[in-house]
Amino acid sequence: MTERGQDNRKRPWLRRMAPVLIGYAIVFGLLTVQDRADAPPTVAYTAFEQQVQARNVAEVFSTGDTIEGKLRTAVALPGGRKGETYTKFTTERPTFAADDLLAALEKSGATVRATPVVQQRGTLLNLLISFGPVLLLVGFYWWMLKNQRGGGGLLGRRRESRVQPGTVKTTFADVAGIDEVKSEISEIVDFLKDPAKYRRIGARAPRGVLLAGAPGTGKTLLARATAGEAGVPFFSASAAEFIEVVVGVGASRVRELFTEARKVAPAIVFIDEIDAIGRSRSSGGGFGGNDEREQTLNQILTEMDGFSAEEGVIVMAATNRPDVLDPALLRPGRFDRTITVSPPDQRGRLEILRVHTRHVPLAADADLERLSRSTPGMTGADLANLVNEGALITARRGADLVTAADLAAALEKVQLGAARNVVMPEAERRRTAYHESGHALLGMLQPGADPVRKVSIIPRGRALGVTLSTPDTDRYGYDEDYLRGRIIGALGGMAAEEVIFGLVTTGAESDLEVATGLARNMVGRWGMSAKVGPVSVLPSEGDPRATGVSEQLLDTVDEEIRRIVEECYVSAVKLLRDHHDQLESLTERLLERETLDETEAYAAAGFTRV
Repeated sequence: MTERGQDNRKRPWLRRMAPVLIGYAIVFGLLTVQDRADAPPTVAYTAFEQQVQARNVAEVFSTGDTIEGKLRTAVALPGGRKGETYTKFTTERPTFAADDLLAALEKSGATVRATPVVQQRGTLLNLLISFGPVLLLVGFYWWMLKNQRGGGGLLGRRRESRVQPGTVKTTFADVAGIDEVKSEISEIVDFLKDPAKYRRIGARAPRGVLLAGAPGTGKTLLARATAGEAGVPFFSASAAEFIEVVVGVGASRVRELFTEARKVAPAIVFIDEIDAIGRSRSSGGGFGGNDEREQTLNQILTEMDGFSAEEGVIVMAATNRPDVLDPALLRPGRFDRTITVSPPDQRGRLEILRVHTRHVPLAADADLERLSRSTPGMTGADLANLVNEGALITARRGADLVTAADLAAALEKVQLGAARNVVMPEAERRRTAYHESGHALLGMLQPGADPVRKVSIIPRGRALGVTLSTPDTDRYGYDEDYLRGRIIGALGGMAAEEVIFGLVTTGAESDLEVATGLARNMVGRWGMSAKVGPVSVLPSEGDPRATGVSEQLLDTVDEEIRRIVEECYVSAVKLLRDHHDQLESLTERLLERETLDETEAYAAAGFTRV
């Protein structure tokens, strides 16, 4: 879609208001032109007196000190163009004038009357001026309400987009790294292609499929691929687009969406971010937007209940918050199947990288398998962005092939942020080098810690330096020793500053946040404190007191968090004191090179990385 088309869709109210504004401008302009054309010229009061004395005034009428009239014979207009005359005129009588104007006019034979100015206009024009604005407003509101019945009007028309079967180019070949999800979705595709096969044995396809997963894992891509594989019309809409200020608009849009889908069944209806309208209603009723959200949700529930096995309309929805959805939405007969779309593992990341580099020319040294091992936790969207950043770096340097160095630089930019051109004083630069060397050395010393991949004192984002550690393989569970090692490594920068300089700086802010967050989860969520016990105290969201947690237990949690962090800090300081020479060696090498990769960092610290 062109930028102009997208802009028109974003501002539908402007297109609907345009006819009203144009009509008002035309009427206003015509009346203004007419008033100016009919307005008599203004003459001086002395010129008016001269015409009275000359018995040339036929009639006059006044409103206050304003006098308008008509001459018997046209005369030259004072101050006008050569040959310009006038018969009708207007003038202002000075308040200090002491003449007997009425007697002079009667003596000259002029007709004197007092007529309101409004009576100069015709009856039709006066009615238009008096009632025109009211009629415009009434007409506008009538037009708006008429269009609003179909979900349109001032608040916007139906915004779901329908894609015809032949135009959906996305297929399962474009979806990689989530094979287990594709196998579940393949049943939906098979039903849409051959529904009779299922009806013969009394089976029916799920009426709704909910795709739940973190942002960027490919939920929307999977829905489009399902439509592309099945070759059916695809209706897509965002749940937030159903919500309007006027109650009932969202429900009407839902009805229209499902009506259109039934007309061209078999079809797929995809609702993105369904948690915007599908949140649980157990928290009680509300007003305004809450009423509109509940009515929209109720309409979706009703429409899904109204499906029959023969209709062939399947609803797919995506959310990254399945825990907040209303239970009525997830019961059998509505969203029968919930499919979790998780971030890909190492093999999945490799497949995703291969998909996104199909049209990107790679150099011989670009090792996608090695890159996939260096990107744990990244989603499909992250990997697509990584490949694009690498291609942009290659284009900026004017090359034709994306090299391993380009991909490494792109990974650095994505994970660490863009480098800043900041000239640091030598003392600040040395302190930063010790800080980052402390992180890196403790990461090398801790048993089972994630390997150090890169150490840099080049400012990036808000940080003056950075140390990157990632695991060799994907990890899905963590024990207490590993988590304590993570805390010790996070406190390494602060500990190094204390060991070398005898003080700490504000550079330890983010390190303390990481360490405290890990300790809080260990104590309050993962049962790794003997004093608190194997209980979950801290919910993922909200105040723990709302779930019945006592103040005494929260105080115990705070004490345990402080104990764990303090113990890990003492361990960090001791390890750095015991390995002072390695800390100095790593720091000097870092000051010399500014950035060390994995091999260089381990060599500078005197370790052999296998």
